[in-house]
Amino acid sequence: MYKVLVTDGISHTGLKSLLDHPHFIVDRQPTLNTEELKNIIGTYDALIVRSQTIVTEELLQAADRLHVIARAGVGVDNIDVNAATRKGIIVINAPGANTIAATEHTLAMMLALARKIPQAHQKTAAGEWDRNSFKGVELYKKTLGVVGMGKIGTEVAKRAKSFGMNILGFDPYLTEERAKKLGITKAGLDLIAAESDFITVHTPLTNDTRGIINDEFLAKTKKSVRIVNCARGGLINEKALVRAIQSGHVAGAALDVFEKEPAADPELLQNPNIIVTPHLGASTVEAQEKVAQEVSKEIIDIFETQSIQHAVNMPQMSGETQAKLQPYLLLGDQIGQLVIQLLKRQAPGKINIHYYGDLIDEDTELLTRTLLRGILSYHLSDSVNLINVLHLLKEQGVSYNVQKNATNKGFANYMELSVSQGTETARIGATVLNGYGARIVKINEYRIDVKPEKYLLYIKHQDVPGMIGKVGSLLGDYQINIGTMQVGRAEIGGEAIMVLTLDKGLGAEVLRELTHIDGLEEAQLLELTNMDALEHGREEPQKVESI
Repeated sequence: MYKVLVTDGISHTGLKSLLDHPHFIVDRQPTLNTEELKNIIGTYDALIVRSQTIVTEELLQAADRLHVIARAGVGVDNIDVNAATRKGIIVINAPGANTIAATEHTLAMMLALARKIPQAHQKTAAGEWDRNSFKGVELYKKTLGVVGMGKIGTEVAKRAKSFGMNILGFDPYLTEERAKKLGITKAGLDLIAAESDFITVHTPLTNDTRGIINDEFLAKTKKSVRIVNCARGGLINEKALVRAIQSGHVAGAALDVFEKEPAADPELLQNPNIIVTPHLGASTVEAQEKVAQEVSKEIIDIFETQSIQHAVNMPQMSGETQAKLQPYLLLGDQIGQLVIQLLKRQAPGKINIHYYGDLIDEDTELLTRTLLRGILSYHLSDSVNLINVLHLLKEQGVSYNVQKNATNKGFANYMELSVSQGTETARIGATVLNGYGARIVKINEYRIDVKPEKYLLYIKHQDVPGMIGKVGSLLGDYQINIGTMQVGRAEIGGEAIMVLTLDKGLGAEVLRELTHIDGLEEAQLLELTNMDALEHGREEPQKVESI
C-alpha cells in the first residue's frame, strides 16, 4: 500500500482514480500548519500540493519515505526542486491541464477590454444608466498580435480567428509552414507592434522575455492598441504600460498576472482603462479537475509501472554512471546554453552532437538530453526538462543527430555541439581535462582554451597589434575586471576571436563602445546560469546581450 498526503484544496473528483485504487491510501489534510506537516510527512510515499503548501528543504529532511511530490498545476515555485532532487524525490506537475482555461480567460479579458464591460457593470450596478461613456470596439476584422505561439497562444489564435480577426504570431519556433497551417501570419515583434489592434502575450518568463512589452515596444505600436496579459507577471513593464495609457497612446489593458502578487500598485488597480483579475487563468472547475486527474494518474503510473511523464527534475542514475558522467553533464548544460546564445537569439532548426574518444563507450543518452535541454532552456525556460526535452524538440520541429567516433581529437574525451538555423551555424567543442576540469577548446572554427564561467565576453576582431590592450583598457574604464583572456586565430593578420571571463556582467553601453574600436567586428556577452545552481541541477533563466 502507498500512502498519499493531499495538503491543499484539490478537486475530490480529480483525485478519484487515486481514491478508488486498491494500492493507495489517500489522506486529505488541507489545514495543516508547517510544524504539523513536518511531524507526519515521514510516513507518506507521495505528496500532492497546489500553491498553499511550501515544500522546503527543511520539510524534505523529515520526508525519509517520500518518492514523489506532485504539484496540481503548472509552476513549482513553492517546491524546493533542488532539495528534492538531491533527496532522490521525483517532482511532477500538470503542464497542459490549464490550457483551455487560460485560453478562454484570455478571450474573456479581451472582450471585456473591447467593450468596457467591468466599468459599465460597476456604474450600472451603482444606479447610473450611462450608455454614452462606454462605447467599445469590435474584434471583427481587427488584427491580433500573439506574442508566444505555444499551446495557449495557439489556442487563443484559433479562437480569435472565429471572431474574424487577422492573426500575427511571433515565436522563435514558429515556422512559415506551421503558420500557414494555422491560417495566421508569422511576424516579428516590430510588425506586431506596428499592425496590431490587440496584443496578447503567452511566452515563458525568462531574462530575455522579461519586460518584452516595454517603452521601446509600446512606442512602435498603433495608437489605441489594447494589451492583454494572462500568462506571466513581468512580461509587461507595468510602469511603461501605465505611462502609455496615461498619455492616451494605449487605449487600455487587461491583466490577470502582475510583477508582484498580490497586486497592490494603485496605478494599475485604480486606472479606469485597466481591467484586473487576481490570477484566475487556471481557476475553472474543469481545469482544477484536470490537474488533479493528471497528477493522480501519474502518481499511479510511477508506483505501478515506473513510468514518468512530467518530471521537472533530473532522473536518477546509478552511482557509477553518475560518477563518470557528472563532469560532462555540468559541461554539457553549459555549452548548450552558450551555443544557442552564439546563434544570436534564433531558435535552432538543426542540432548536431558528436562524441569522441572514451565517451563513445558510455551510455550518453542522459548527456545528450542535458545538451539539448541547455539549448532549449534559452527560449523555453523552466518548461523544458530532461524528461520532456525530446518531445519538445519534436513539437517544435527541430531535428537532432548524434554521432560517435573513436577518434580522440587530441583529447581522451571530447564532445562537439553545433546548432544551425538557415545559413547560420554556431559550434562549440569541449572536454574535461584530468586535473584541470572543464574546458571549452573550440568556438566555431577557432581553437581556444577557456574555463566556463558565469560571464564570458565573446569578441570577433581583426588580428592587429594593440587590440587586446584596447579592449582591456576600455573594460577598465568601466570598472569591469577581467579574470582570463584567450585568443584564437586562423592565420596571422586575419580574423580572430577573443574570449574573456569577467567578474561581473556588462550592459549594452559597454558593448556598443567596444564595437567602436577599429577592427573589432562583434562583441557579445554570454551568460551562464548560476554556477552553484548548475552543480545541483537547478535551472534558472539566462540572457544574452549582443551588438
